[in-house]
Amino acid sequence: MKKSTLLIAIILSIKMTAFGQPNVHGQSSTYQWPSDPLVKNKLEKWQDQKFGMIIHWGLYAVPGIMESWNLCSEDWISRDSTIAYEDYKKWYWGLSEKFNPVNFNPEQWAKAGKSAGMKYLVFTTKHHDGFNMFDTKESDFKISNGPFKGNPKADVAKYVFDAFRKQDFMIGAYFSKPDWHSQYYWWSKYATADRNNNYDIKKNPWRWNKFKTQTFNQISELMNNYGTVDILWLDGGWVRPLETVTDEVRAWGATIPAWSQDIDMPKIAAMGRKAQPGLLIVDRTVHGPYENYQTPEQHIPEKQLDHPWESCMTLGGAWGFAANDQYKSAGTVIHSLIEITAKGGSLLLGVGPKPDGTMPDGVISRLGEIGNWVTKNGKAIYGTRITKNYHHNNTWFTQSKDAKTKYALVCLKEGENLPSTISWAGNEPAKGTKIKLLQTGENVKWVKENELIKVILPKGLPANLPALAFSFSTI
Repeated sequence: MKKSTLLIAIILSIKMTAFGQPNVHGQSSTYQWPSDPLVKNKLEKWQDQKFGMIIHWGLYAVPGIMESWNLCSEDWISRDSTIAYEDYKKWYWGLSEKFNPVNFNPEQWAKAGKSAGMKYLVFTTKHHDGFNMFDTKESDFKISNGPFKGNPKADVAKYVFDAFRKQDFMIGAYFSKPDWHSQYYWWSKYATADRNNNYDIKKNPWRWNKFKTQTFNQISELMNNYGTVDILWLDGGWVRPLETVTDEVRAWGATIPAWSQDIDMPKIAAMGRKAQPGLLIVDRTVHGPYENYQTPEQHIPEKQLDHPWESCMTLGGAWGFAANDQYKSAGTVIHSLIEITAKGGSLLLGVGPKPDGTMPDGVISRLGEIGNWVTKNGKAIYGTRITKNYHHNNTWFTQSKDAKTKYALVCLKEGENLPSTISWAGNEPAKGTKIKLLQTGENVKWVKENELIKVILPKGLPANLPALAFSFSTI
């Protein structure tokens, strides 16, 4: 294929696949509470945070395409038919020679997250494509082995974690269990038909054991060489023991091989928690003791849940960087944060730095807008827990952990003028109690009319508020 034809095909592929994959992770229907008291304590702390940032950054940032998935030969993947699959993979792998983030600025990222009111980080140390964003000794396919090699910050994950720790974030390491670049997972002897490993593990136990060793050693590096880590966030839920594949898992639609892709999670967990006592492990969609909280992707559960979970959702249309991405409004994100909190979860918001290592201006400004509201109304979000009557019309309810204070969070429609009064049913304030408007800190007048609590809003409030939050006692 001529170089010009290859370039056109790649550009077409970029346009078709920049905005995410359709087969997102489902939400497990069962949950197993941890028994380790240190894990329980860490989980309680994590549940107080409510709002986090997940950063996808890797080779896919260079052309601004969907993260990793274009390498996968599944029928939902859109690649131009004029480019041979093997040529596409060679082109993708070759991006490692072009990825040179000379303006790498994790401090900018961390300050932007702090300004938004975020409290915890999940950073992609390795996505499915196998490209490592840390200086692993298990592979040469890494950011510290290309054009960025001589940079003082070539061990990218170290500096990302350090920058976010300085802003008091809990630290999470995203690690994809599959590795499509590894000969121990996608063996070049065979075609790479789908996301799964491409050889029969039962017939090739040596090769799979080498993959298990590689995986263990890489996670061990992350757990032992990069300071305090609070969360090990494991993606690629199809890499799992065969006996954990239920009808629910089959219904998610991915191909299930006839062999077990077991990487020995008990061994990994024991090592991780020896290095990082109380470590939260999020083995996504693999029901059991190593899914310490659930991670529904790009959606919010329909009903309130009484166990730990987070919705991981993108700020724009893509997980990583995509040129001209369209970001959700601050109001949309705030409304999601409110609903998720009232239903007992946390919001993990996805953003992607540019290939030069800086965060897009649109992301920075949008996070600042979100923070303008969260800074004044965060008491209704942080450290709260669910309450029985949690929703009425456009109002959501949370409560303090000691149940002495209730919060009403009223989502307002964008572009509409503020009403003069707000009403809700249920969660009736105690007789004689005061209702405080968190936005201003002032007490507001209220009355009960039939079954409704009617709050009279003060004059002079900003016209473009996405939501109003009130605190009061029901005791």
